[in-house]
Parts: sequence; structure tokens; C-alpha cells
Amino acid sequence: MSAPLLDPPSRESVTTIRADGSRRFLYPADARGRFARARLAVGWLLLALVVALPLVRINGYPAVLLDVAGRRFHFFGLTLADQDLWLLFFGITGLGFSLFFVTSLLGRVWCGWTCPQTVLLEQVFRRIERVLDGDAVARRALEAAPRSAGKVGRRVLKHGLFLLVAAFLPALVLAYFVSWPGVGEILRTPGDHPAAVVFFVVATGLLWFNFAWFREQLCIVICPYGRIQSALIDDHSLVIGYDARRGEPRGHAQAGGGDCVDCFRCVAVCPTGIDIRQGLQMECIGCAACVDACDEVMTRLHRPRGLIRYASQNALAGRPTRWVRPRTIVYFVLLVIGASVATWAVSTVRPAAFLVTHMIGAPYIVDDTTVRNQFFVRLVNKLNAPAHFVLHVNGAPAGLRQSGFADAVEVAPLGEVVLPLILQQARAAYTGPFLFEVRVDDTAGTYHLARQVEFLGPEARLLHEDAAAPPP
Repeated sequence: MSAPLLDPPSRESVTTIRADGSRRFLYPADARGRFARARLAVGWLLLALVVALPLVRINGYPAVLLDVAGRRFHFFGLTLADQDLWLLFFGITGLGFSLFFVTSLLGRVWCGWTCPQTVLLEQVFRRIERVLDGDAVARRALEAAPRSAGKVGRRVLKHGLFLLVAAFLPALVLAYFVSWPGVGEILRTPGDHPAAVVFFVVATGLLWFNFAWFREQLCIVICPYGRIQSALIDDHSLVIGYDARRGEPRGHAQAGGGDCVDCFRCVAVCPTGIDIRQGLQMECIGCAACVDACDEVMTRLHRPRGLIRYASQNALAGRPTRWVRPRTIVYFVLLVIGASVATWAVSTVRPAAFLVTHMIGAPYIVDDTTVRNQFFVRLVNKLNAPAHFVLHVNGAPAGLRQSGFADAVEVAPLGEVVLPLILQQARAAYTGPFLFEVRVDDTAGTYHLARQVEFLGPEARLLHEDAAAPPP
């Protein structure tokens, strides 16, 4: 068991800031138990998934590739063009509603189990530190020891490894935009990719600073989710809490005392340095390290586990927990609506994109015999195979003449073509602006794309008056 701390946490101030404003560095002890093992498995599974997504290929492309330069975005076999980016609205709002719903039920489970900051810090950087510097007691002693060749050597080795991991992370991010072969090309010819090199260097430095020094301060000081979650949870939400009814008064097996022996083991393992026995706090990330630590102590003392556990505030106070309540109903309904609309939106995505716009310049041209409109037709092929399309103009008045656009068009794999479409109507037959449809069918007949366009021109009355007026 851990000895009482000389500077115990207080919920009246930020744990890692001393009264004089100086930084209090944390050296969390190792937590062993069922939740530690589960978090380790979840963390490594997430890391493996994030690394694998740019490697695994679906339909010839990485599972996730955000090809900004080529304006193509590949998601698990679905290819989106820049015209389809409106779908991101549903993805972002869906994540937001999911987070609201899960937080209202399970508290800060995201922070403690799946947040990249927590996973990387606990599963990678602190593990490197523990291997090189030892347990919490050894790390604290090494920090307080005078400078020596051995201490300097350990620091150089540790921060060198930190820097390697920090450099890998921006390379991984770049792989989502240019693929791993693209990352290799950037590293081989950095002079040809100055923007990517600047991103790589700056991101590496920031990540090294964060994981080597800033650490839990990101969660406590910068991350807004710790504040937002205070509005998302209530007394029925699942959080990590201390059973004061069972644990108080604290003492070492004194008559009439509670189960808590005031060993401070729960504080020693906390990655944000709080004392969970002081109640629910903003700094708690829900990692369950204190649960494992307390359960281990209770097992040694032959007392029931669960003095610190996952429970709602109501459950800890002996009151019932209601999982179905107004806020969870509202968040769930919003989540279902968002998921339904997103499903419909994704179902409307086609293997090609199609756009019709008026050419720059005069909206229409009138000569002695015709009224003419000029358009650009842009066709984008999202497939990695050639596509063939046929153009149709529907809903136009009889006699409308079409030129500039061949009936059949071939678009290269992941390519696009921009072609003119010129429509002319005889001046004598012109009756004013009208709407018509431009439709594109793939030659296989599997889908079609259509756009409604307006044929512009002057008012017919004015046009015919000008035609009837005698020449000067």
C-alpha cells in the first residue's frame, strides 16, 4: 500500500498546480486488475485499427483515404467526390449525438478508454517510461536525483524514443491523405513537398511536447469535453465513485471504522492526480485505475471489492438509477433521426458526380435568328475503371437545338471531363425563360443523374417588339 502523500489533492484547486503556481508533475503508479487488462486490450486494438486503415485496401484503395488534391474521398469502398462533402455534416452530427447519448449513460467512458490522448499516453509513452525509469517510486527518485551520466543517458534514450513515436504519428496522419506510398515519397524527396514537411516537423514537435511534458494538462486545462460533460451527465449517469457510506470513517481496522484504510493507493494510480474519495470531479477521466487499485487492497484485507466502482451518484447514495430519462430519450431520438437521414443520404450517392453551370460571361446571347445559352457540363467518375455516359436534354420546348456535347462521353478512372453544352432556340419560337432537365445515363443502364437548369433570356414581349420595330 502507498504511504499518505505530503501534498494531497484538493478539489478546491487544479491538482497539478501548486499554490505558488508551479507545476506538480505526476508519477502514476501501475494499476493491475480486470479494468487495466481490458483497457490495454481496447487501446492496442484501437491503435492497430488506426494503423491498419491506410494499409488495408478495398476496391483498390485504402480503407480510408482523404485524397484532397484529387478531390476523392474513399471510405470503406465508398468513393465520394467533393460534391458529396455535404455528407460530412451527417457524420459529424452523428458523432456528436452519439457522444451525447453515450456520455449521458456512461459518463466519460470516451476519455478513459478510447480518447487518442489517453490511449497513446497510457499505452505507449508511459509504458516506455516505466520500462526505462522503473515504477512510480523509482521515477520520482530519479527525478529528484542529482545529474549524473546514468540519469542523462536514460533521459536521452527515453526522449529519443518519445521523439520516434511522436514522428510516427504525423506520418500516420499523412497516410490518411496521401497513402503510405505517398508518405514514403515525401520522406524520399522532402524538397518537393515543403508543406507536408512543415506539417511533419511542427506536428512532431507538438506531439513530443504534449506526451513528454504537458500530458494530463491537455485533459485538465485545454480539452473542452471535460467541461461539456458536466452538462451532459446527471445523478443517474454511470461514473466512477467512492462509496462513502461503506468507506467512512476511514481508518486502519479501528472499531466502528469504514472499509477505507486511507492507503492513498487510489490517488497514487490516478493519471490526473485526483482523490476520487472527494466526490465526482471534472479531472476524472473514468479510466478505472482507482477501481483496480482499491479492489486489490480490499482483496488483501479480505473485504468486499467495489468500495470504488462504476456506479451512478444515486446508486452510491442508495437511491435507484433510472437509465431511461428525458435527456437519454432526447439524445437517443436525435441519434436515431440523424442515423436514418445519414443512411438515406449515403444511399443517394452514385458512382459519378454531375454538375451543369452557365459559362462565365453574358447569361444569354441574342442574335437576329436565335436565343442562345452556353453551359459547362462537368462529369466526375468516382470508379477506378472507365465509365461511359449518354447525355439527354428533357422537358425543353420543341425545336431546341443542342451542340457542343457528344452524345456518348468516356471518363477515365477517377477522372473528370468538362465539356460545353450549347442550346439554341429560334427567336421566333422563343416564349421566355423556361426550365429543362439535363440527364446523364451510364451506358450500362444502372443509374442516372439529372439536373434541372434554367434557359435564360429576355422577356418574350420585349424581344418580339424589338424584332417588329422598323429599322432606323
